[in-house]
Amino acid sequence: MTENRYINRELSWLQFNARVLQEAADSNIPLIERLRFIGIFSNNLDEFFMVRYATLKRIAMAGQKAKHIMLDYTAQELMDEITNIVIKQQAESLRILDEIQRGLKKENIYILGEADISPTQQEFVKNYFINEVSPALVTIILNDLEELHIMSDNAAYLAVRMVMKPEKSPSSIKQLFKPKKRDYKYALIEIPKSINRFVVLPDEGEKKYIIILDDLIRNCLQSIFNIFSFESITAHMIKITRDAELDIDNDLSKSFIEKLSASVKGRQVSEPVRFIYDSEIEKDTLAFLLKKLKIDHTDSVIPGGKYHNRRDYMSFPSLNRTDLQYNVYPPLPILGLDLQGSIINKINEKDYLLYAPFHTFSYLIKFLREAALDPKVKTIKITLYRLAKVSQIASSLINAAKNGKKVTVQIELQARFDEANNIKYAEKFQTEGIKLIFGIPGLKVHSKICVIEREEAEGVRRYGLISTGNFNETTAKIYTDYTLFTANQSILKEVNKVFDFLESSYRVNRYKHLIVSPHYTRNKFFKLIDQEIAHAKAGKHAYINIKINSITDIKSIDKLYEASCAGVKIQMIVRGICCLVPGVKGMSENIEIISIVGKYLEHTRLFIFCNNHHPKVFISSADWMERNLDTRVEVGCPIYDEDIKNELIDSFHIGWSDNVKARVISEKQDNAYRVNDLPKVRAQFAMYDYYLEKMSNH
Repeated sequence: MTENRYINRELSWLQFNARVLQEAADSNIPLIERLRFIGIFSNNLDEFFMVRYATLKRIAMAGQKAKHIMLDYTAQELMDEITNIVIKQQAESLRILDEIQRGLKKENIYILGEADISPTQQEFVKNYFINEVSPALVTIILNDLEELHIMSDNAAYLAVRMVMKPEKSPSSIKQLFKPKKRDYKYALIEIPKSINRFVVLPDEGEKKYIIILDDLIRNCLQSIFNIFSFESITAHMIKITRDAELDIDNDLSKSFIEKLSASVKGRQVSEPVRFIYDSEIEKDTLAFLLKKLKIDHTDSVIPGGKYHNRRDYMSFPSLNRTDLQYNVYPPLPILGLDLQGSIINKINEKDYLLYAPFHTFSYLIKFLREAALDPKVKTIKITLYRLAKVSQIASSLINAAKNGKKVTVQIELQARFDEANNIKYAEKFQTEGIKLIFGIPGLKVHSKICVIEREEAEGVRRYGLISTGNFNETTAKIYTDYTLFTANQSILKEVNKVFDFLESSYRVNRYKHLIVSPHYTRNKFFKLIDQEIAHAKAGKHAYINIKINSITDIKSIDKLYEASCAGVKIQMIVRGICCLVPGVKGMSENIEIISIVGKYLEHTRLFIFCNNHHPKVFISSADWMERNLDTRVEVGCPIYDEDIKNELIDSFHIGWSDNVKARVISEKQDNAYRVNDLPKVRAQFAMYDYYLEKMSNH
C-alpha cells in the first residue's frame, strides 16, 4: 500500500497548475493561446499565494502544527516545499515563454525590449509615453521613507536604481585618489493597470511589433527622472503578494457592506506572503527593498525573470491572427427551445439543459428578461455569487423591479476577489428597491438557483433554474457548466425552501429531491455510495461516475476507498485538487481518475450512480471539499427527464474518452498524458460535435 493515504492539498494544487503550464508548453496549441495559458498559470499562482500560502503562514506564525491533510509536514516545512516547487515551475514557465516568443518571430510577430526600438518606432513610443503613460504613473522616491507600506497587492513595480554623480569635484590630489563613495537613489514606479500591458507599435510591412509597457517605461526613464543628476540608471521588476484574508471588524454601527468595503480596501496593506524579483537586480537594491518591506524568512522570496504579472498574457492582443488562436465555435441553440418564443411556456412542457459554452447563454438572459416583462410573474428569487463586470443578469433583475415585481437577491459579498464588484451591485440593487439577503454568518452561499412565481388560471406556478456555475455571461464563454431549466413543481418548492432558509437561518428544512449543504449533501451522497457498495457485495453491477472540480474532504475520500474495496468501479474526472490516491492495491484499485485541462475551464459537477442499471444522475454546485459540504449553502439537483439524463451520461463518457487533453492522476503525481491506441478524442471539441450531430439529426 502507498506510504500516504492522501495527497497533500497544496501540493496537489501545484500539480494542477503544472497541467495549465503543460498547455503553454504544447506545440499543438496555437501560439497566442499558449501565451494566454502562461497568463492563466501566473494568475492561478497569484491567487494561491494570496489564499493558501497566506493561510499556512498564519499557522506557522501561530506555532501550530499542520492539519492531517498536510500529512507529515509542519506548516513551515510545507511552505518551504511550495517555494522550491514554485521556483522550478517559474523557471520552466520562463523557458516556455522564450520558446513561444521564438515561435512568434517566425510568424513575423516581434516583442521588443527597450533597447530594440528603431528610430521610427522611437517617435511613436515617445508620443505614447507623453500622452498615455506619463499621466498615469505613480513614482515614489524611497531613500527618505522610513518604511514602505504602500505597495499595492499584486501590482507590478519597476525598482529603479540611480547612481548619482558626485556633487563636487575633488579639491585636492589626495581626494582625487580616494575611492569614490557611491551615492544611490532608489525609486519605485508602479506599472499602471489602466493601460494595456502590451502596446502595439505600427506595422512595418508584414511585421508586427509589440512592446511590453514595462519596457516602454524603461525606455523613457531619462524623461521620468530628468530632475536628478545621475551617471547611470537601471530598472528591474518586483512584485509583492499579500494575504487575501479579509479582516471584518465588529463595529455594530456599520452595515455589513461598509465593513466588507473597508476590509477589501485593507488588503493592500495586509501581511506580505510572497516577494518576486528580477534575478538580474543589483544586490544592494534587493537588500534595500527587503529591508524596507520587512520581508522575513517566513515569506516566499522567489527570483524570476525580467517580467512579472505575467497574468496579463491572458489578454495578449490577437493582432488579427486568427491562425494563431483557437478556432471560434459559435454557441449552439438548445434543441426545441426557441429564443424568439416564450421560454417560460416551453419550460412548462418539459425540462431543458443548457451546457455552456456549447449552448448559448442567451437562454438564461432571455428567461430573466421574459420574467421581468411578464405581467403574470409576481416574484423572482435568485442567488448571485460572481457577476460579470457589466452584467445583463443584474440589469434584468433591476428591470423586473422597475416593473413592480418583488425581486429578492441573495448576493455573496464574500466571493473571493469579487467582493468589490458584488458590493457595487448590492448597492445598486438596494437603490432600485430590490430586497437583498446577505446569507448566514459563517456560511457562504455558493448555490446557483433561481425561482420565479407566476399567477396562472390554476393558481401560482413556479419556474426556475438550477446550475453548476455562476450566472455570469462573461465566464459562460470559457467555463463549462450545466444549467437545468425546469417547471418541476416538487423541485422548485424545495428551491423556495432554500430561500426560506437563507432568510430565516434557524429554519432547517427537509428535502426529498434537492441535495443541500450544509445539512444534507454529505449524508445523501454517502447513502448513494452505500447503495452501490451493497449492490457490489450482492454481485450486482455497481459503478460511480463523478465529474468535479476538486476533492479534498477526507471522509468522502475514505468512503470512496470503502466502495473501491467492495468492488464498485469508480471513474472520476477531477480538474483541480485531488487528495485521493487512485489505483492502489487494497485501497483504491477500482478507482481511476483523469484531469482535463483544455480550451475551456472544466467547471461542471456531475454525479452518476449505477443503481443496478437504473442510473441516478445529479448536478450540483458543490465540490467534495470540507467547505462545500459543511460551511457553504450548496444545491444539488436530481435529473428526472430521461433525455437530459442520457445527455449528461453521454457528456461524462465523452469526457472519459479523452486521450488528447486527459492527464492520469496517480500516486506518481507526474501529470502523464493518457496514451492509448483508440481514435483520438479531444473531449471539449467532441462535445461540440455531439450537439452539432443532434441538431443535424433533429
